[in-house]
Amino acid sequence: MPDSDRPRVLLLANTSRPPIADVVEELKGGISDHAQIVCELPADDAPLPGDLNIDLAIAVGGDGTLISQSRRLLETGLPLVGVNVGRLGFLAEFDVADLIGQAELIFGPNPPVREHMLLSARVIGPDGSLLHEDIALNDCVVSNGEPFRMIELGLSVDDQVGPILTGDGVIVATPIGSTAYNVSAGGPIVHRDENAIIITPLAAHSLAFRPIVIGADSVLRIKMLRTIPGTVLVSDGRISAKLAEGQTVTIQRHTKRARIVDNPSTSYWNILMDKMRWAAPPTYRDRGG
Repeated sequence: MPDSDRPRVLLLANTSRPPIADVVEELKGGISDHAQIVCELPADDAPLPGDLNIDLAIAVGGDGTLISQSRRLLETGLPLVGVNVGRLGFLAEFDVADLIGQAELIFGPNPPVREHMLLSARVIGPDGSLLHEDIALNDCVVSNGEPFRMIELGLSVDDQVGPILTGDGVIVATPIGSTAYNVSAGGPIVHRDENAIIITPLAAHSLAFRPIVIGADSVLRIKMLRTIPGTVLVSDGRISAKLAEGQTVTIQRHTKRARIVDNPSTSYWNILMDKMRWAAPPTYRDRGG
């Protein structure tokens, strides 16, 4: 296929890691008839070149790489393909053989792109000033941190005063992030196509403080009533900002959405069952166990 007919691809990978370097070499050879890799960059947080002229990006790594690169590409609106070289591959749905086998579709005129909701988090000072802002694809977490004593958070939704949470903190997750830290803490799995915000307390000092799902258009405010020196805002697993008493973290749906290419050879339910072991039955003797 002539160059003019092949999409221009940005390759994002940390090739200093031997497994990733090998995968990248195999990938380049396997998709060369369908796409032209015109730029290769490390999968880090550095700003993208301003003169970048591409149609699609590929991130090679694990789910963490896909998450960080989706944030990095957000302003471009470009679709992102995740090639998994990590342990799980829940979000990075392709392995290199899958992508090569489906290259004609993925690099064709209509790749199967799914748009995912993101969260916008802002830290507001007691005087109303904006102290920090960040974006998350999976979740934003207000965490107690060292010395790991309980903190107190005042929650409100759409300016309706809610409960005071005493515990280790709170997870605020997107649907695609509901299968990450949220589910480990006892929160619900919410299908990735839904528009919702999931609020899950961390070690709440109450038997009645249960996770809750609110509308995607809601605005959640978390006021720091009592903090400890290590209290922080964590966005997608990264410490985003230190938090102090009197500050408020405001979390709501971001105006933009992450565009990630689906693997058409699998489905969300298959991924849940295969990767997360969702609904796995007991091992019955009459079923070969």
